[in-house]
Amino acid sequence: MRQKAQDLFEKLGYRKIMMAGILLTGIILYGFLMDSVQSDTYDIQLFQLSSETIRSEKTVEDPVKTELERQRLTEEVSPSYQFMSEIVDNQTALVASIFGYIMDVKAAPEQEEDRLTQEEMIAELREDLRLLETSDNGLRLTDDMLSSLLSLSEARLISVQEELNNLLQSSLNESIRVEEVARYRTEIEQDIRRNETIPNDIIQAALTIGRFGIIANEVVNEELTAKQVEQIRNSVEPTRILQGQVLVQEGQVIDREVYRQLELVGMTEERLNYKPLLGLLIFVIIAVGLMFIVISRSKKDDKNKVTEMLVVMVTISISLILMKLLSAISGNFDLVISFFFPTALAGMLICLLVNERAAVYVTIFVSAAAGLMLPSGYSATLQVDVAFYILFGGLTAIYLIDRVGGRGRLLHISLAVAGTNALFVAFYLLLGQTQYSWSEVGFYFSAAIVSGLLSGALAIGFLPFFESAFGMLSTMRLIELSNPNHPLLKKILMETPGTYHHSLMVANLADASCEAIGANGLLARVGCYYHDIGKTKYPQFFIENQVNIENPHDRLPPEKSRDIILAHGIHGAQMLKKHKMPKEIIDVAAQHHGTSLLKFFYYKAKETNPDLDENTYRYQGPKPQTKEIAIISIADSLEAAVRSMKEPTSEKIKKLVDSIVEDKLKDGQFEECDISLKELKKVKAVMCDTLNGIFHSRIEYPKETN
Repeated sequence: MRQKAQDLFEKLGYRKIMMAGILLTGIILYGFLMDSVQSDTYDIQLFQLSSETIRSEKTVEDPVKTELERQRLTEEVSPSYQFMSEIVDNQTALVASIFGYIMDVKAAPEQEEDRLTQEEMIAELREDLRLLETSDNGLRLTDDMLSSLLSLSEARLISVQEELNNLLQSSLNESIRVEEVARYRTEIEQDIRRNETIPNDIIQAALTIGRFGIIANEVVNEELTAKQVEQIRNSVEPTRILQGQVLVQEGQVIDREVYRQLELVGMTEERLNYKPLLGLLIFVIIAVGLMFIVISRSKKDDKNKVTEMLVVMVTISISLILMKLLSAISGNFDLVISFFFPTALAGMLICLLVNERAAVYVTIFVSAAAGLMLPSGYSATLQVDVAFYILFGGLTAIYLIDRVGGRGRLLHISLAVAGTNALFVAFYLLLGQTQYSWSEVGFYFSAAIVSGLLSGALAIGFLPFFESAFGMLSTMRLIELSNPNHPLLKKILMETPGTYHHSLMVANLADASCEAIGANGLLARVGCYYHDIGKTKYPQFFIENQVNIENPHDRLPPEKSRDIILAHGIHGAQMLKKHKMPKEIIDVAAQHHGTSLLKFFYYKAKETNPDLDENTYRYQGPKPQTKEIAIISIADSLEAAVRSMKEPTSEKIKKLVDSIVEDKLKDGQFEECDISLKELKKVKAVMCDTLNGIFHSRIEYPKETN
């Protein structure tokens, strides 16, 4: 079926197919997004009769009614009081400081001339008490009161202080609120007047100090009260206008409240609003235009561009279907369930199957489409919060995907995506003006984590279907195949260590050369790892594996040696097919020698048979079909030839590179792939630079005779 599809594409023309696919993608986008941007509106006026019954087309919160209900309940909340036990100590300490100031002023200096007059003592005492006089409670002691206190002896002052402290402690140990302060001050005045220990001549001063000492010790706990008010406000369920709810009956007068509700749901114009549809068309044009630019600028051939376009189209369609499902069920939840959307799914798939540039484009587009389709609020057309949520999650996966070492490790990236999602949710909750309960916070963070893990799980699940349906070899699959623990690579290492080392060297050459001309360097590298696996069938017949043993070809006729050497490509392809390896890797094994001539044994056989048919000593082929295999064929010949040189120099290497490439060109080995002479020039330059650093001495083959 894949071959039939390829034949159809070639018949119609890849460019036409790609343009048709781009157009189809635009139609799909418009169809999915159209419902998200349009709504019915009505031309209605205040205090007129409604000509029909109008129902709400969406569920929105009624902030006015919600706030009114919250205010009603918060007004009923009684303030919470807290008893301040430390006030007793504070007030008695203040009374003690008052009497301490008095006794300090009364203390007579040793020298007669330094002693203060009564007026000077009152002035100094007034200065000491200034802070207490300017406090909130305001100590108001007149000069006469201060004079009477100064006239007492130190013993009497201490006695009066103790009596006042006892009375204050007795009163302050009871709960006193602000409104009760006056009553307790009156009570302490009465207690002071009844106290016979306090002299009558200082009774006014004692009354003033006693009243000063009485303050409220049970005050409103603002923090606790605020929490209670907040709990009450958060417990209020938002009043909502529900989808399908009747806003106005036919014949009903449209009063201000009804009109406000109609405005709230955006249904106050009786004409079809073409603006959203036109805006959506512009959005789709931009989206498909960028899609065309991204894919057309790919360095792949037309066939691969069409494949990439189809992958992008299918990935976007999957994302839109998931959005549609979430949008359809969102009305059953009071919370925003859009955060469950797998943010990194599209980015992961495109990055693995196409390239990073296309993945960034698709992530940006999917995030924008989600802003239109996925509900997260009640008024905005474009939900920026959801758009950014998907954008950040997708970009996180794209820029971490290169570090993945296998399909299982993709879940590690999912954890990073989940972390990014959780951080964005934290930003979303902190930035918003809405107060969230702990259960709501837990819901949103759980959704973020599920979104990240779901992205990786779905990507792993979808990858095999994409690879099978479109015949693609993903980066993830190539990385898995490059693992040295792969059974076939371990087989090469254990049975043909020389071939294994040769393959690594060829891989370095091919990878660097492919990257220089925009070909798939990773594919070339992995293909090189397996290109000579056919040598494991007869390892001792290949010179790189002949360590401390006699060359068996010295005892064989050229025909037998030919059969063994020429068969290693066929054997390799068969072994790779048996292990269900990707077609691209099998092609490398089968095509890396093309139909080139096995010159050494051909000329050896020709010595005894001058009429020998050259074709019998050529590889079966086919010739390289891709740039990557063409480069591998050059690197394979070059690495073996350089390692066989004695005392190689940069000049010798350059001449050898030119010679091998020229020989393959003349032999027509590149006729069936689209590698250009300009690209071959770059390849030669890269290989010269690379070989100067990695070659080692190697046995030199006997010179060929013509």
